[in-house]
Amino acid sequence: MHEDVERCVRAVRSKDARFDGWFFTGVLTTGIYCRPSCPVVPPKAENMRFYPSAAAAQQAGFRACKRCRPDASPGSPQWNERADLVARAMRLIADGVIDREGVPGLAAHLGYSTRQIERQLGAELGAGPLALARAQRAQTARLLIETSTLPMSDIAFASGFSSIRTFNDTVREVFALSPTELRHRVGRGRPAETSGTLTLRLPFRAPLCPDNLFGHLAATAVPGVEEWRDGAYRRTLRLPHGHGIVSLRPGADHVTCRLSLTDLRDLANAISRCRWMLDLDADPVAVDDLLRRDPVLAPYVDKSPGRRVPRTADGAEFAIRAVIGQQVSTAAARTHAGRLVGALGE
Repeated sequence: MHEDVERCVRAVRSKDARFDGWFFTGVLTTGIYCRPSCPVVPPKAENMRFYPSAAAAQQAGFRACKRCRPDASPGSPQWNERADLVARAMRLIADGVIDREGVPGLAAHLGYSTRQIERQLGAELGAGPLALARAQRAQTARLLIETSTLPMSDIAFASGFSSIRTFNDTVREVFALSPTELRHRVGRGRPAETSGTLTLRLPFRAPLCPDNLFGHLAATAVPGVEEWRDGAYRRTLRLPHGHGIVSLRPGADHVTCRLSLTDLRDLANAISRCRWMLDLDADPVAVDDLLRRDPVLAPYVDKSPGRRVPRTADGAEFAIRAVIGQQVSTAAARTHAGRLVGALGE
């Protein structure tokens, strides 16, 4: 979409939040990049440059806007919809594969050479795999800086940086503030309730139909793995460096995510899985417009706009639950899955 300049300019001038994450706007006169819905006065069209990813904007020399925080916008829906090489690579990068295994590990997962991966991502997104992973590390670092009182050295390594110097340089380059200045700007961060516990906001594109989404998760919750408690959906997570427990509570413009992790290096991975599970990167307006074309579906769409497709946090878990669910009722499937958890779960 970033190549359709006229459409991008219209989205920026109308401050249309539906396009957040679809593209990013670099402003030549200020040297910053923003999301389309940035509240500031829109720049002149000739001063705008459009990029498909935050990493591409950063690589072009722009720093993140301090007002709209483009690094924290919802992800592009196309990575969840598409099944090509670039989309699969983006999902794996979001899952932290490069931080754990490097670019060769990403290439091995995809079945392509490192050179092919770099060429395809560069052509499609204007940035290579390392730049995309670097942008994600910067976003994770910002979350930890603003939502915890962890020492900066712990945040650096938990975000996936190999050294404190690289962490400091990246944060200063991307946000035009040092890590310490970034923490002071938000009041020194919100203290975590317990060690390894963080409370975050997961943005989404409005509208959202929480009753349908969380109702399904609550109705199919497997005992010992999931539960609905005090207006929030809670579940366990198996992560690369340990395990975690997440609590997800729907809000007006975001989902409150409370994570308890045994290893903070799993933060980006946990957030990625939660967003995937709740389908938060979907474009509900485009989906609803398409479904309204069917006269039978139109009344249901108008009654409950913004329905999402609930998923699971683990591929193997999804496969087992799909097989069990096809054979018996929902209640019986929960019972059988609960027995598996009791007998084999960690």
